[in-house]
Amino acid sequence: MTVYDKLFEEEYNIDLKIIEFVNNNEAKLKDKFQKFSDIAQYNQVKILKAMQKEGLKSTDFNWTTGYGYGDIGRDKVESIYARIFKTEDSLVRPNIVSGTHAITLAIKSALKPGDHFLSVTSTPYDTLQKVIGIRGDSPDSLIKIGYEYSEVPLVNNKIDIKGIKNYIKDNTTLVIMQRSTGYSNRRAFTILELKEAIDEVKRINKDIKIFVDNCYGEFTELIEPSELGIDIMAGSLIKNPGGGISYTGGYLAGKSELINRAANILTAPGIGKDCGLTFGMTRQILQGLFMSPKIVEDAIRGATLFSKCFEELGFKTIPSSDEPRSDIVTAIELQKPEILETFCKYIQFSSPVDSEFTPIPWDMPGYNDKVIMAAGDFIEGSSIELSADGPMREPYYVYFQGGLSYYHIKFALIHLLNALDKESLIKL
Repeated sequence: MTVYDKLFEEEYNIDLKIIEFVNNNEAKLKDKFQKFSDIAQYNQVKILKAMQKEGLKSTDFNWTTGYGYGDIGRDKVESIYARIFKTEDSLVRPNIVSGTHAITLAIKSALKPGDHFLSVTSTPYDTLQKVIGIRGDSPDSLIKIGYEYSEVPLVNNKIDIKGIKNYIKDNTTLVIMQRSTGYSNRRAFTILELKEAIDEVKRINKDIKIFVDNCYGEFTELIEPSELGIDIMAGSLIKNPGGGISYTGGYLAGKSELINRAANILTAPGIGKDCGLTFGMTRQILQGLFMSPKIVEDAIRGATLFSKCFEELGFKTIPSSDEPRSDIVTAIELQKPEILETFCKYIQFSSPVDSEFTPIPWDMPGYNDKVIMAAGDFIEGSSIELSADGPMREPYYVYFQGGLSYYHIKFALIHLLNALDKESLIKL
């Protein structure tokens, strides 16, 4: 018995068979874990070099007030992001309130009323459905204000490359792609899979712009979608690139023309990127970015261990522990609502913040079904921190993600399996 095994047993009443089960599965993942480490080291050096090339200085952490004129730190952040993602420009702001907000800005930046845009990765994430207008009745949805939209269904949970041409119209000006799984039953699309779709769109019409929703995918592979010839991508600072430190915010990276238009939409025409306070967050944003490759590595290691252990217990996981990973999310098909609720309950109980609370399903804004969410985070809603959530609908998938430390993720798994075993919801 190791010192931590004894601590688990004494402090949390963990059955030693649970610890042994997790340790045995962990040992089987050694080679895969090394690959994750190699990717993290590469991305760490890439980020370091970008900060050095842009001449990051301690004085860049100072900030202005009022309109935010002349904020050199804000400009430095955006230069660093553009260099890392190999784009012409970027927009990185704390007043981008979420990933959905960043995605909406990116889509609007590439469209004019009357234009048609097409999702080639099937139906987007729940919150974006209301933005588009395929769900809900908001008078401000993209469809209601004059844009046309359609989507290409997946074939066997893969992008229908050959079918894309059948959905392109004369007024199609933008194709959108969602990298991560969202609340779906598919794994994240890899860089190679995205490249195949991007190349096909450009073959059909090189003037069509391409947007990629990069949420949950940053630094999970050696290159980013922005290096594949797309026009713009977006993500959230309380996911991967914020490193668990950023209080809020989002980013866009891409062609200068689109970034400038997105900035005008965010602020006002004629103001664009020239105004906007950082509220003293420059240091956090960059320190979080610097730490993110290692934190993403730990999150992916933990997600893979979750996949492996639940597979051994007979559950379907997406992706499986043998499949390639291109985001930090693991979906587990739990089949029963009581297992989903217990899963989230013990993720919450394993958290450093608000661990005494029991999550319950609720009517979360932007979703059709009730959603249960466990997130005992230092930053509220930060899904690079240990969290789990899922809509209360069949087949009761839970979407597990994040974790600032692999050791914390592993403990949460042990704690969770111990509870599921004691409640006779699993059999070890």
